[in-house]
Amino acid sequence: MSRLRIVHTSSFRYPAPVTASYNEARMTPVSQPGQSVLETRVDIQPQTWSHDYRDYWGTQVTAFEVLAPHQALVLTAEHVVDVTDRPGTPVPGTSWEVLRGPEVRDRLAEHLADTPTTAPPAEVVALAAAAAEGLEPAEAAVAVCRALRDRLEYIPGVTTVHTPAAEAWEARTGVCQDMAHLALGALRSLGIPARYVSGYLHPAQDAEIGTTVTGESHAWVEWWAGEWTGYDPTNRVPAGEHHVILGRGRSYDDVPPLRGVFAGPQADELAVVVRITREA
Repeated sequence: MSRLRIVHTSSFRYPAPVTASYNEARMTPVSQPGQSVLETRVDIQPQTWSHDYRDYWGTQVTAFEVLAPHQALVLTAEHVVDVTDRPGTPVPGTSWEVLRGPEVRDRLAEHLADTPTTAPPAEVVALAAAAAEGLEPAEAAVAVCRALRDRLEYIPGVTTVHTPAAEAWEARTGVCQDMAHLALGALRSLGIPARYVSGYLHPAQDAEIGTTVTGESHAWVEWWAGEWTGYDPTNRVPAGEHHVILGRGRSYDDVPPLRGVFAGPQADELAVVVRITREA
């Protein structure tokens, strides 16, 4: 088990006053088996109103507005979370026939349909079929993620969070959300329900207790082969005690950390810092 304190700060500075701002922040981890949120707060400066709710996908959302003119906006989300390994165990007897049957198709239809950012190119569909040949669904899912990762180079700055998976594949480069989007498209092409996971990753598995490191906002996937199982395609590992879940959806567009509209000039300074301290 790991006890992690996460401090995620996003700062925006504008060249002239913004007169109004309406936003949604998805920066609060979920409590679930394998992950317990012990403390949590989201501080927004300035703000005039806020409201917390859970969205359709089960993600905690802080909706807020700033109606006073402002030239800076600072969001600080701080959490203490206990996380245990949760690689998951395939349910015996979960076969391709079960996955492709009407019960699974109807119940998990939203996680079988692609979005504009997850639609896989023909080469990825063929690669997934080849990697899965002769394997049961849970084993095939791991093989597909590894086969995709072997063909992509991790290079920050080449893509954005809205880059379609097909473009990242064409360039053979990308970051965690690109690899997650490609994995989702590949898994769904086989009939394996899959969903996007947004969260944090502690980058140092051997970090000493009390040491604060620069963490990362991260993305990985979960697939259903009898039960939901998390896997990190970027790092080629099951999602475990160094992964903290914020939210899930069909793609990044369902779980952006911050989304909103405002009246005023574009920010000329943007800084995002994630600090993670292992407390136990």
